[in-house]
Amino acid sequence: MVTDNGCGKADLVLDVRAMLAGGQEPFDAIMQGVAALEEGQDLVVIAPFEPVPLEGVLSGQGFTYQVTEFSPEHFSVTFHRD
Repeated sequence: MVTDNGCGKADLVLDVRAMLAGGQEPFDAIMQGVAALEEGQDLVVIAPFEPVPLEGVLSGQGFTYQVTEFSPEHFSVTFHRD
């Protein structure tokens, strides 16, 4: 899914809730999304919890992030690389 990030580029949105509910690990899919990002494009990960380990991994790769908690089981994290 893609959404406009207001900077002329569409965000890459990965909703990993169904993967996690099905017992799958979404890390590889997320990292494939990271590799596919174009300059100026943000990655938005939707998960049933705040993905703190992922925040650390992507911070180490030069991303900043903003977390939005919609409910205790619905988080959206936008990763942006300057």
